[in-house]
Amino acid sequence: MQLPPKVTDRAFARLAEIGASDQGQALRVAVEGGGCSGFQYEIALDTPAADDLVLEGQGQKVVVDAVSLPFLENAVIDFSDELIGARFVIENPNASSSCGCGTSFSM
Repeated sequence: MQLPPKVTDRAFARLAEIGASDQGQALRVAVEGGGCSGFQYEIALDTPAADDLVLEGQGQKVVVDAVSLPFLENAVIDFSDELIGARFVIENPNASSSCGCGTSFSM
């Protein structure tokens, strides 16, 4: 059985700060082919679809489509607020390597 990704309190708190659910939006985390390492993360606010896995916390939602789910098994979706910028980040135990941009990885 696949373990779904986990979403940190920080990530849910950031979604609450920007009022995502108030606008009927969720944070969509998807995996697509491309990027410098073979796969890349697509992270955006989106409307949940019927076949999405929905992860809920603090009144907010993070959604993952069925195709992306195997790539994100047991991953952690977090929010990082550092000097270089604030962004949602993915800690993915399935990635064998990743690149400096933080959005591309290989398996």
